[in-house]
Amino acid sequence: MTYCVGLKLDRGLVMAADTRTNAGVDNVASYKKLHIWEKPGERVFILLTAGNLAVTQAVINQLTEEAHHRHKKGAEPSLYSAPTMFHAARSVGRVLNQVRERQASAQPGLKAESFYASFILGGQIGKEEPRLFNVYAEGNFIEAGPDTPYFQIGEHKYGKPILDRVIDPQMRLGAAAKIVLLSFDSTLRSNLSVGMPIDMVLYNRDTLKIERQVRIEQNDPYFMTLSTGWSNALRTAAGELPEFEG
Repeated sequence: MTYCVGLKLDRGLVMAADTRTNAGVDNVASYKKLHIWEKPGERVFILLTAGNLAVTQAVINQLTEEAHHRHKKGAEPSLYSAPTMFHAARSVGRVLNQVRERQASAQPGLKAESFYASFILGGQIGKEEPRLFNVYAEGNFIEAGPDTPYFQIGEHKYGKPILDRVIDPQMRLGAAAKIVLLSFDSTLRSNLSVGMPIDMVLYNRDTLKIERQVRIEQNDPYFMTLSTGWSNALRTAAGELPEFEG
């Protein structure tokens, strides 16, 4: 399974993904689910992936090849030629549909659900403000806005409550990253199919380059401090609330 989060804030973007792809009793596998394309000073993209690994890897590979080699006149925009983030999101959706169609044609006996994949795309092109999109399995997408400043894909239910209660678009990126990690902590405690390490990017708007990218390992001191502190704070808060007397 997977857990990925993307936040759109006034100061930029915070995006993070776990790396667990399989969690059987004796078969644990990890793959990177956070991918970056950038032309420093011109454009930057961060893509989070969830779903069928063969589909998501094929999408990443095709997006990369198109970005570097697709220059034919009249061709659909690639990530490196898209004039806006909207067009970049369309490119992700188009490539996703093409990959799913190819794999479904090659394996006609499998159901459509076997080729499920979804993505969160964030980034900035030129003077356009940073934008964030949730690309669905069908290739269509929605954009984050004031009422919905974040997206989740994968195993999202355990980490959603703290995001709903705390995230504010005016937060500093570091403060928002803390909440994202607490969201991961809640998910890790409740679902073994999500696992560390966690890849995370903090993108400062208008810099047009990735400067803050980290991988948080199992025994990361900061993450362990957050996890312990959050558990203690919850116990203290619960203890201070009035008991039920009905």
